[in-house]
Amino acid sequence: MDLLRQRSLAVDTVRRVLTGQGYREVETPVLNTVHGGASARLFCTYINAYGMDLTLRIAPELYLKRLLVAGSGPIFEVARNFRNEGADATHNPEFTALEAYHPFADYTVMRELTETMIKTVAQALHGTQVLPLYDVHDPDAAPVLTDVSGPWPVITVTDAVSKAVGRRISIESDFETLLAVAAQHDVEIGPGMGPGAVLESLYEELVEPHTVFPTFYCDFPEETSPLTAPHRSERGLVERWDLVVNGMELGTAYSELTDPVVQRHRLTEQSLKAAAGDLEAMQVDNDFLDALEVGMPPAGGMGIGLDRLVMLMTATTIRDVLSFPFAKPQQP
Repeated sequence: MDLLRQRSLAVDTVRRVLTGQGYREVETPVLNTVHGGASARLFCTYINAYGMDLTLRIAPELYLKRLLVAGSGPIFEVARNFRNEGADATHNPEFTALEAYHPFADYTVMRELTETMIKTVAQALHGTQVLPLYDVHDPDAAPVLTDVSGPWPVITVTDAVSKAVGRRISIESDFETLLAVAAQHDVEIGPGMGPGAVLESLYEELVEPHTVFPTFYCDFPEETSPLTAPHRSERGLVERWDLVVNGMELGTAYSELTDPVVQRHRLTEQSLKAAAGDLEAMQVDNDFLDALEVGMPPAGGMGIGLDRLVMLMTATTIRDVLSFPFAKPQQP
């Protein structure tokens, strides 16, 4: 029960940090007629009263943005999400995540908020700003409580991947060069992947698993971030960061895309991928696009897996921090 008490304290601290900075907690639907807000496989269901197929939400993002259009101001949701994917030490099909949005902010503001919030949770649980960090070169070694009170590194994806492969590559690199680098490092490239997807695959295979100290990797390819605003100075990139610690993605944030024309184009591209058999691609959400037509303020948005946050604080697996993790029933 000690882990459950620590989980309760962690989630309560997250709420206090956000409400203390003027955010309001809201709730959005779990049953969705259109799936979007993230790329993931779905749980499907059916509503008898209306004779309609529905899905369980994979993320509350598009509803929260519609509230921004309505003038909600800064908002957050502690959301139960459902993704019909694998279960392992860091994944459960049903999980709890935080999403927060702040109008007239950007991904830098959300990065500062996230770092402050996690340090505050560490202080609440451990009495000081420390995290149990692992040695990626010795997976059997016990985690070491490490001081994380100083500023956390902020590194571009381009710089991180270039360092990992030992040569300078970027979204502007020749596509054949990117494919050759991927092959050299045994990174699998799927059909239909463009330069941005290849660059992100290199990041996911060569950078993320080897990152121990909390690090913000920023400025991802536009190809892999359909809901994110274009970078203000780098062509082909978007204003997005991922927070990685102990080889695990803990959270992500965007400067949100607010242009309805660009957003419709990107979601249409996603729907074409879905029609071609991509089980994780998003659909076109016309209600969301209609809201963008009204006018959404520029905004920063952030999402963090709260189960993973508690895992990080307690040096455990996701099953340890859930009251009732999903388990396949035993056969009689």
